[in-house]
Amino acid sequence: MKLAIVGGTGDQGIGLALRFAKAGLEVIIGSRDVKKAENTVNLIKNMLKDDNINICGTTNSKAAEKADLLIMTVPLQAQMGTIFSIKDHVGDKILIDATVPLDTCIGGKPVRYVNVWEGSAAERTAEFLKDEKPIVISAFNNISAASLTNIEADVDCDCLISGDNNNAKAEVIQLAEKIPGVRGIDCGSLENARIVEKITPLLINLNIRNKIKLAGIRITGL
Repeated sequence: MKLAIVGGTGDQGIGLALRFAKAGLEVIIGSRDVKKAENTVNLIKNMLKDDNINICGTTNSKAAEKADLLIMTVPLQAQMGTIFSIKDHVGDKILIDATVPLDTCIGGKPVRYVNVWEGSAAERTAEFLKDEKPIVISAFNNISAASLTNIEADVDCDCLISGDNNNAKAEVIQLAEKIPGVRGIDCGSLENARIVEKITPLLINLNIRNKIKLAGIRITGL
């Protein structure tokens, strides 16, 4: 499986690329700037101390075209522009949206959530791409970049997964569980992304209040 991290040069994209490349997947880093994507590839190779991992960098549109499955890791203010740049290549692929609408998108605080008209960032993506008909799944919203880039340690956080296609959710659960320590949790329909996305500013607040970086969430009793 070829996995594209669209908008993959930020902290979250780098963290996911690190983990999936380390797990042996073929990873494509996408960016608006090819040079930035290539620099990120070199950074990941240096972090893993392995020049032979299967990873490359290109534009977001080419990454989407080449990949079998996409993960979009962009801030809210870049979401629509990024979606527009890849819409011709999403087809019926699984598109995982990890976007969280934080107040930082309008110059505010990262501990505040911004309500979007569609209900959640993931539903916004699904609405915009309804004619292209990708399978939009919300996942990886609550796993901190600091946890992902701490590659010597397991990630102490569950991955909460929302979507309207059960087979796609099962595939995303398998993908998430390639990250040591992560358990994928089926949270029901895509509409539930409205709840899951709001957990992220809470975790950021806990990190700030407690002067830590690795706060995560676990679902017990399952």
